[in-house]
Amino acid sequence: MSTAVLSFVRGIDFSRNDFSDVDFAENNLPAVPEALFKLKNLRKLDISGNKITKFSIPEGSWETLETLNLSGNGMAVLPDGLVRLTKLQRLYASDNHLTFEGLQCLIPTSDTNPAFIRFLHLTRNNLELVPEGITRCVRLQKLRLNHNRLITLPDGIHLLPDLKELDLTDNDDLVMPPKPNEARKKLAFYNIDFSLEHQRRLAGQSPCSSISSLQSTTKEKDPVARRKDFIRRRKQQTDQEDASKVIQVTIREEMNDESEEFLDLFGGEEIVYIEGARTSTGFFTVEKPAHITRLYRASVNGTAVEMEPVPVAVESLDPRFCFLLDAGDTIWIWSGWKARITVANKARLFAERLNKRDRKGAAAIETCREPKIPEEFWKAFWGSPERPDEPIVEHVPENFVPERKRLYQVNIGMGFLELPQVDLPKGVARQELLDTKCVYILDCTSDIFLWMGKKANRLLKMAGQKMVTELHQMIERPDYTQVSRETENEESMMFRSKFAGWDDIVPVDFTRTSESVSRVPDLKVLVKRDNMMKTDLTALFLDRQPAMSPEESEELLNDCNEDLEFIESFVLEGKKFVRLPDGEFGTFYTMDCYVFLCRYAVIPEESEDEEEEDGDQESQQDFKCVLYFWQGRDASNMGWLHFTFQLQPTFEKIFKDKLEVVRMHQQQENHKFLSHFHRKFVIRRGRRGLTRNLGGKWPELFQMRANGSSVCTRTIQIDCRASELCSGFCHILRAPFNVLREDGQKGIVYVWIGEQSDPHEHEYARRVANEMINRHDECFPVEVIKEGEEPDEFWEYIGGKKKYETDSSFFRYTRLFRCTNEKGYFAVSEKTVDFCQDDLDDDDIMILDNGDLVFLWLGTRASEVEVKLAYKAATVYVAHMRMRQTDRPRTLKLAIKGKESRRFKKCFHAWGRHKVPAGD
Repeated sequence: MSTAVLSFVRGIDFSRNDFSDVDFAENNLPAVPEALFKLKNLRKLDISGNKITKFSIPEGSWETLETLNLSGNGMAVLPDGLVRLTKLQRLYASDNHLTFEGLQCLIPTSDTNPAFIRFLHLTRNNLELVPEGITRCVRLQKLRLNHNRLITLPDGIHLLPDLKELDLTDNDDLVMPPKPNEARKKLAFYNIDFSLEHQRRLAGQSPCSSISSLQSTTKEKDPVARRKDFIRRRKQQTDQEDASKVIQVTIREEMNDESEEFLDLFGGEEIVYIEGARTSTGFFTVEKPAHITRLYRASVNGTAVEMEPVPVAVESLDPRFCFLLDAGDTIWIWSGWKARITVANKARLFAERLNKRDRKGAAAIETCREPKIPEEFWKAFWGSPERPDEPIVEHVPENFVPERKRLYQVNIGMGFLELPQVDLPKGVARQELLDTKCVYILDCTSDIFLWMGKKANRLLKMAGQKMVTELHQMIERPDYTQVSRETENEESMMFRSKFAGWDDIVPVDFTRTSESVSRVPDLKVLVKRDNMMKTDLTALFLDRQPAMSPEESEELLNDCNEDLEFIESFVLEGKKFVRLPDGEFGTFYTMDCYVFLCRYAVIPEESEDEEEEDGDQESQQDFKCVLYFWQGRDASNMGWLHFTFQLQPTFEKIFKDKLEVVRMHQQQENHKFLSHFHRKFVIRRGRRGLTRNLGGKWPELFQMRANGSSVCTRTIQIDCRASELCSGFCHILRAPFNVLREDGQKGIVYVWIGEQSDPHEHEYARRVANEMINRHDECFPVEVIKEGEEPDEFWEYIGGKKKYETDSSFFRYTRLFRCTNEKGYFAVSEKTVDFCQDDLDDDDIMILDNGDLVFLWLGTRASEVEVKLAYKAATVYVAHMRMRQTDRPRTLKLAIKGKESRRFKKCFHAWGRHKVPAGD
């Protein structure tokens, strides 16, 4: 919301929304809108920069709130009910008028759970004292009390276990309280063996830690009763636990908090703390390399996020992009005011994975968006909290392409080293290219990675280190170029991002409750449920399968028929299969079952010379047979039983091991089978015998459609209504006359050519109408009519002229996805372009895209978990398509089985009633 926009709003209704992130900052609001208290899933609320001086939180509201920003409102008291927000982790209340009494709402009571606040900002208020209850916020990590009037702090401020940052600057009268004595006494007890034998054995010996061993008096040394003082460096947290088991300690001193008695031992001289590997503690300290702050420009390439290193300078920022600033302890996601939110979300997800894999979750992740950039970002960016004077302008070219990656393999020759380049298929690097016995160098110009397999020998690894140094100096590179070493199975997230598909699947579980989260997990259960936590949404980000050109379809048709020697067809009549008449070849009925015996020639893989010498006698005798069983969508399964017990055993005795049986259902045929009909594939409604004897006296309408390829051309009977027409396809209308006309004609066949139909289908539509729609005992004349030139009789036969689908652009965008848990985890797979109504699985959730709308189709037997996950997947797909096809933004819709809209049905060829399973 822009500044002062909401000051004129008198009412807001959020009853039909489920927001989790609301930003009402800088709007001059006098009070918190009541509608905000009704948001049940609110996680982040920003109402800073308004005129809200006081408000209370009703009981039961904001139970899931995690971040609350109240800065810049002139509040003197924090809102009542704040202590009931048990999930609140971040509270920002700077630039107000808060006093000691105004912080009483933060104190946890016996009726409430302990406060879970981790970040508390109270900068620039009127605080002189802080309530003692603040110290009961045991999870507090950052506490900022700078620019106040503090006099002192509670003694318990020293005992906050997780406190990492305490800012008390600009409090001139502040006096820090001494460390509590009880805490000092607790530090003196260790797990030490005080037995006499053990103490005598250690008497007179130097302690294991050679920090300092000083006598407390100038008298003669008593080895048993002597006193030992030790100092522990603050940075060596692990030393405390290890040393306490082996070192004699009576009094322990803390760095920067030594007692006066201990300081007197050094004669009043100032103590100097020495940094180094082997210091006076006697423990070995591993010096970590200094972190180098780096800036990356994020761009989305399909499902992957490309991170391009750029100089850490204001000139690198661009308002159209998102940037990732890796500052070590904090990872910042900076978004320009023109940057897409989806890109920022993907960059945030990348930062989460970077933090989890490379930083072990120790880094904090912060996000900011122009123009509201906090001072902390600029301080991490260029060392000053002030915003730079240089303007942030658009400077990245529109045709910007990330640097091409080059993968080299390190080889050792006879007295020389060689670096051959590995061929990347389509310029895409994949994890499969890396061999565990080899060493590789990935050159990304501004980043160079040396990858070493676990089974690579030592000499090869040393050669790789030499080659990567030479490669770095060979060409001119930016100053911020960095060379990184990667070990197999321990690769950094930045290295993994350079490879397509090399990413951990994000575990998602919407079924867990707060009780299950609080329980201690069982390792065996976690291993068993590992597959249940995975998700696979790769199919949503792949491109649609392109349609085959007429030339490619013709070539495929010829290839599929090249080895066909003959084909015999049978149809089930009663309980027996009889031979199908030649005139009915290619005509199917929805209530019948058909069997096709196809014999294919098998040419052995031998040289041509040997075949010529043998005279091709044996090769011509080699063959295989495929028995296709075709079942209409209205036919019962009894036909399949008759086939398996009667016809199939007969053919198995004849052809033995050369026979293959393939069962197919209507509109789910494979390309090999469809190619044998040469695009003359007609499906009629009803049963063959009944329709031939009693049918044919009423108009019949057929639609010809080719899904993805002309090989998949089918002409299927549909409802004889004008609303079933579509401008993108050819239709055939068989219209028998009620009365025999004077010229002897009994009827007519119209071939209706849609205005947007494929010209290659026009001739085939005429052939199908003349050869197959005309029945065997009739010769109706065939008349070809174009859309918009229909005679009146044409509309009369289909129930009168009505509105029909005139935009066939959906046919170029239709996609069908299936969401299921059958693999043990949630996965999305895409159906082929040649899908049909029966592909809608009642046990799963389907996602249908028609180019304008994305439908979420719910199966009646789908689980609630599948519904939730499929909804999340559909929203991801909609956001992805808005980026890929900006001219065709999608809208998510819901489709209920049995109540599908016409916009949903038009994507399926010959939509009909849903099949009812046996027993339902």
